Amino acid sequence: MSTLCIPYINISATDCATSLHSQLQLCGAAVAVSCNNWSEQFSYAPSVKARLAFSDSHIFVAFDVEEEHIAAVELADNGRVWEDSCVEFFVANPVGAGYFNFELNCIGTLLAAYRTSRESATHFSAEQLSRVVRHTSLEHKTIDIRQGGKWWAVLAVPFELLGVEVAPVSLRANLYKCGDNLARPHYLSWAPIELDKPNFHCPDYFGELILDRNE
Repeated sequence: MSTLCIPYINISATDCATSLHSQLQLCGAAVAVSCNNWSEQFSYAPSVKARLAFSDSHIFVAFDVEEEHIAAVELADNGRVWEDSCVEFFVANPVGAGYFNFELNCIGTLLAAYRTSRESATHFSAEQLSRVVRHTSLEHKTIDIRQGGKWWAVLAVPFELLGVEVAPVSLRANLYKCGDNLARPHYLSWAPIELDKPNFHCPDYFGELILDRNE
């Protein structure tokens, strides 16, 4: 099982976007989202780095992406963000069955849900979505950059939305990068997935995040 020890940092989810991104770049645990599990079908693999940390109230994930085609058309939360340039954080329910998926396109549109399977989902309400801090380096408008480039995104998920009041000792999770409708679709993960076809909804292949206050 893939394992990552992530540090405690004393930052606030209400900090500005660039400050959060900079602090995570400086203090977060670094990992590559580089497992190209279906390379025979989808050979293209953009460069994706993530940094993770946690505070008393939130878990933070910052993604830095460089890809040859950057595109987004989904402007409405809980829409089809996975078809755009998209990064994702899936985390198992720390107090019961199921898992949560947080999917963020490059312009800041968010899909979030609690699931017991790929097909069975309870999407977050507008109030719940408002409590998930999300920032991206690109404006929230339709884009199609065929020459590619770099972009970044930050997610800050309150532990309360995962059903716990304080940070747990560990979490089972995976990180992803996809883009179903890009010029070259791709499906990358942090922890490897041993399935025949692209599928991120597979908690059996989640890795472990160790939340370490001594880092």
